[in-house]
Amino acid sequence: MYAVIEISGKQQIVRQDEVVKVDRLTAEKGESVTITKVLAVGEGESINFGDPFVKGASVVFEVLENKKDKKVIVFKKKRRKRYEVKRGHRQYLSVVKVKQINA
Repeated sequence: MYAVIEISGKQQIVRQDEVVKVDRLTAEKGESVTITKVLAVGEGESINFGDPFVKGASVVFEVLENKKDKKVIVFKKKRRKRYEVKRGHRQYLSVVKVKQINA
């Protein structure tokens, strides 16, 4: 069984016992988080789509860790103008494990 959820304004496909990286959550390591914004849930031919969310459906996560992602380098250059800017960015992430999908 899988579910399509909305978390931090982004859609994510999750399955049972899957480890997923999402934007930083307010929960600490070891806590459980329940997401009720489920867009679709099911498997194969029996998929329930919401309007916009499936009523009564939820996904329970366990937070494994909060960390920063790998550094992304942003480099801007305009040739012949002596303009170069190099910046880096590291996104805050939460690594979560899907414990239960309630349809």
